[in-house]
Amino acid sequence: MDSHSPGTVPTKNVPPHSPMARIDYPRSARIDIPEAVYCQGKTVEQCVEIISDILENGTDAVVATRATPDQAEALRQLAPHHESESTFSWRHRQLTGKRVAIVSAGTSDLPVANEVHVTLTAMGHASIMVTDVGVAGLHRLIDSLPEFDQADVIIALAGMEGALPTVLAGLLHQPLIAVPTSVGYGTSFEGVTALLSMLASCAPGIAVVGIDNGYGAACAAHRILGVGQEPTPDASNRVTS
Repeated sequence: MDSHSPGTVPTKNVPPHSPMARIDYPRSARIDIPEAVYCQGKTVEQCVEIISDILENGTDAVVATRATPDQAEALRQLAPHHESESTFSWRHRQLTGKRVAIVSAGTSDLPVANEVHVTLTAMGHASIMVTDVGVAGLHRLIDSLPEFDQADVIIALAGMEGALPTVLAGLLHQPLIAVPTSVGYGTSFEGVTALLSMLASCAPGIAVVGIDNGYGAACAAHRILGVGQEPTPDASNRVTS
């Protein structure tokens, strides 16, 4: 196998590590998911230096998540192609023609939903946003069902008791990824109740990611959409605008 065969670790022409981090430049070649920077817990300087190094030495899309207001202000100086809430992206891939429905139970789930959206956009997938359709007003969800007709994968986000993914999985045929959010009162336990509810769902075939993990849900959708495709490690799979 050559150095870009799926499942191998390319060793040629890999840039040197940044002083701040061991950047995973071969990730795109290995698993077809671009490098991402989790900003929470990092200083502003660390975020800027790491992302600058990736933009200078890499060729694929770049995603930064969970940026604080100070970090976000600094990251805007790096001319991101897209930002929403605390998530930023650079060098989007070309459109794949695939669509992912992002469904949020409440408006309070939007920060995580936007993390999903920005990550999917960076990887070339279109999003269908369906918001504020939680089960407390089930008619809102039923009225929205036609919006899912063109979706290849569905990502459903909910806090509180986390019932939305179970309802959707009982109505729709597409692969469904559930994202528990840390939204809710008291015994919602900052998303733990929603997480356990989704894991215990009686609807078959639901995949569940961690609490507030919009980025992970988007990557799971990308893996589902890319089944059978070889990774494309060079710059030919992204938009250069």
